[in-house]
Amino acid sequence: MKKLLALSIVAACSTSAFADVNYELKISEPQHHLGNVSVEFPKSAQSHIDVKLPAWRTGRYEILNLANGVRYFNAKDEDGKELTWEKVDHSTWRVHLNKPTEVNVDYQVYANELGKRARHIDDSHAFIDASGFFMFSESFRQEPVTVNLDIPKKWRSVSGMDNLEGKNSFKAANYDVLVDSPIETGINQLHTFEVDDREYDLVVWGDGNYDVDLMLTDLKKLVATGNVIWDGYPYERYVFMVHATSGAGGATEHLNSTIIQRPRDRFGSREDYLGFISTAAHEFIHTWNVKAYRPQGLVPYDYTNMNYSKLLWIAEGSTSYFEDHLLVRSGIQTTDEFFKVMSKTINRHLQTPGREVQSASETSFDKWINQGGDHARNYSTNIYSEGSLLSLALDIDLLEKSQGTISYRDVHKALYNNHKMPAGFTDVDVLNILKDLTGRDYSSWWQENVESPASINFDELLAKVGLKYERPEKAKALASIDATAKNTGELLTLSYVRRGGSAWEAGLTTNDKIVAINKHHVGKDLKTSLETFKAGEKVIVDYIRRDALDSLTLVLSEDFDKPKKVVANKDATLEQKALFKAWIGVEHPADVKKD
Repeated sequence: MKKLLALSIVAACSTSAFADVNYELKISEPQHHLGNVSVEFPKSAQSHIDVKLPAWRTGRYEILNLANGVRYFNAKDEDGKELTWEKVDHSTWRVHLNKPTEVNVDYQVYANELGKRARHIDDSHAFIDASGFFMFSESFRQEPVTVNLDIPKKWRSVSGMDNLEGKNSFKAANYDVLVDSPIETGINQLHTFEVDDREYDLVVWGDGNYDVDLMLTDLKKLVATGNVIWDGYPYERYVFMVHATSGAGGATEHLNSTIIQRPRDRFGSREDYLGFISTAAHEFIHTWNVKAYRPQGLVPYDYTNMNYSKLLWIAEGSTSYFEDHLLVRSGIQTTDEFFKVMSKTINRHLQTPGREVQSASETSFDKWINQGGDHARNYSTNIYSEGSLLSLALDIDLLEKSQGTISYRDVHKALYNNHKMPAGFTDVDVLNILKDLTGRDYSSWWQENVESPASINFDELLAKVGLKYERPEKAKALASIDATAKNTGELLTLSYVRRGGSAWEAGLTTNDKIVAINKHHVGKDLKTSLETFKAGEKVIVDYIRRDALDSLTLVLSEDFDKPKKVVANKDATLEQKALFKAWIGVEHPADVKKD
């Protein structure tokens, strides 16, 4: 009897372990942005199960209001009888069970938030990120998943997931794979290609001034660069999803796919195209850095709460850093274009007073609550630019001290080889990797640059790889108040006042309305209004605050009409040139013969 009971228990456990969670999304009113979802959960003997919609989505470290579009929630047992349910928090529905039974839930989703890249339906397509559509239960989170789409006849569905039966059905190992494998369905272009025995799809929704042939040519070059950093690829098939649209922009990495959104007219110029292909490179790198290995605080994902980590500067900033390396090494981007991007990153960093206040570690931890605007720029930094520049500093330090034999790429290779998911890596793991690679203790460097606001001497740093950071010779000095303003009719309204700058010290603040400078009415913009003045002059500024006119005196500071630039040092030494090639993978510009 005991033996039979034990076998029964094993059988029951086995049934549960391999019971699918089945999802269906029916889109019959796409013009109204509506979809109807049905979910079949396996049999449960619990007194209740909690059914949840995520509060955020992977790749965007921000709590989103994803459950606000859910209506007509309903729950039934396996016999079709109504089950009692209650909503217990903003995104959790508790379904009560009277007996062991399968649980079937139905609800409507309103999907009209394209820019969040979580849920969107219209009469031409649907972008389906599971976090915005498909509820889950922690009890069945690791069960196999199937998805079936009931969609308009002319629509085509593409996902990084494997097809189940038919072109509109998919399967995944579990909910974690589902939530990291979005579906693009609708009227779209689909292009397939193969590189090194791996399959790739490029699916494009929307019309625009893009050149598909150029996109395909460069994507083929890009995906061949994985071995520049890592040993092997974590996928056999990868999907590039592109939205050529309006009112939305940005991109998100996923397990073996990415979604990239750009205005439909922002593909044509060289600058715009580089914006697209660099975004593709960024998300491609995430296939390793974040999806194959990621910081401990993000493992496993908690879909209903904030997931804290002090290492998001590595997850995002190092990804930003490597994207240009892959583009240059693959021949997609020139070194001059690379220098231009680096110049913008450095200049933005130096023009952000918050870099003196918040460390990379702090801004990583606070990513979930960090906001843009005047105060953020003055007292905060961000994981992207700060992490990119820290990666640069660490990379050149490693290269210099090893005569070009060890680089920051080796750190990420070790993270991929030794800290793959489902384990998460810590700062101690990174420090141990650095010590194993170099024999040196990087704890002091970490404390000074990661745990504390970093202070990077870019002149010294770039000189090591044969570069200079300098002001163009023809740059002209300008008078400045260290603020930006927007034209609001007859006035200039301050939109940003730099902490410690001229306007700040004089007492001006954001939203003050500038009326006149030295009793002369301001012009159409701040630059024009100051062009007759010189740095060091004292001026009287008349301004409006709280609808009252007031005035103050300030001393104009110095600015320039052209920012500093990263350029190649024509007189670079052989040692500097060698380090440059070890760093970026191509010859130093001084050694490249021009046609």
